[in-house]
Amino acid sequence: MQQDRPEITGNRPEDTGLRKPPHAANLPDMNNKVLGCLGIIVLAALCLSILFNFVLLAGSMETTSYPKSSFREQVIEGHGLGSSGTIAVVDLFGVISYSSPGMVEDSMVDDLVAKLKQAREDDDVKAVVLRIDSPGGEVTASDVLYHEVAKTRAVKPVIAYIDSVGASGAYYTAMGATTVMANELSITGSIGVIMQTLNVEHLADKIGITAFTFKSGKMKDLLNPTRQPTPEEMAYVQGLINETYDKFVGIVSKERKLNEKALRGELADGRIVSGKLAAAAGLIDKTGYFEDALDEAHKAAGLDHKARVIRLVAPFRFSNLFRLLSQAPEPPKVQIQIGPELPRMEMGKLYFLSPHLYGR
Repeated sequence: MQQDRPEITGNRPEDTGLRKPPHAANLPDMNNKVLGCLGIIVLAALCLSILFNFVLLAGSMETTSYPKSSFREQVIEGHGLGSSGTIAVVDLFGVISYSSPGMVEDSMVDDLVAKLKQAREDDDVKAVVLRIDSPGGEVTASDVLYHEVAKTRAVKPVIAYIDSVGASGAYYTAMGATTVMANELSITGSIGVIMQTLNVEHLADKIGITAFTFKSGKMKDLLNPTRQPTPEEMAYVQGLINETYDKFVGIVSKERKLNEKALRGELADGRIVSGKLAAAAGLIDKTGYFEDALDEAHKAAGLDHKARVIRLVAPFRFSNLFRLLSQAPEPPKVQIQIGPELPRMEMGKLYFLSPHLYGR
């Protein structure tokens, strides 16, 4: 008996009764998707390359297009209609240090100097409010800021307002102002100087490390951490501390019109005081809130309350963005922190820092 066979009418698979593998029909779509993704990646890389080159070009042109230390005016309140002046707010926040990077200049200290200079030289600015929230910082940096505030005071009124903390170097800075105000619960005062070093002599003995020091004079390795300081060295360092302290007390005595001897015997021993106690002792003029400091600035400058109040802030610049993008990421690390993060004092540097930071 002859069996029926399928009739073959062509060479196509469907003509022979055979079917394509299930994935064969999807191959063109997959290829198109892969090519599409590659195209998007190439386009994104090209855009990033163009943006990167644009940032480089803009950064190189900025130094010639306008002054580096030109801060933007951020309006806080007021519109200026019917008034002929502006009040500028300058913020002093954080530890006063040349080691802290600035938003426009090289350091936060340079930023503050530039802000004060800009406010001082702007004829439209009739008064400055220096808003302080700082525990102090480096001796030289604090003295520079005091000098700049005093220069500004000679041109127009400066109201220093202590928010939460304005102690030691920050209080020193505030002494250059026309009027000093504080929240009555703030921390201020702390008239004193501190310097720290470490001694690792016993630790070095335990782990078998021996230090060899070659010096040209007996004081050249002052504060050497691998040995005990001599009585002569300790007396010399204490003399430096006393010299700096004398200047601090002298400035407070002069600016606040206080008896220097009485100041040394009581309030100038490094202690911190509240804003309320500071006002009672004459260390500041009055207590209040930030809006009270603004009111004081209006009165001192003879402005009505329609006057603009601005804050000097760093402008957006491509060079700042480029600097941020170019910073190398820090390697991962494990850090155990007990209590708040404290400012790190560098060995051999003098500081005006509030003692409440270190529990002394």
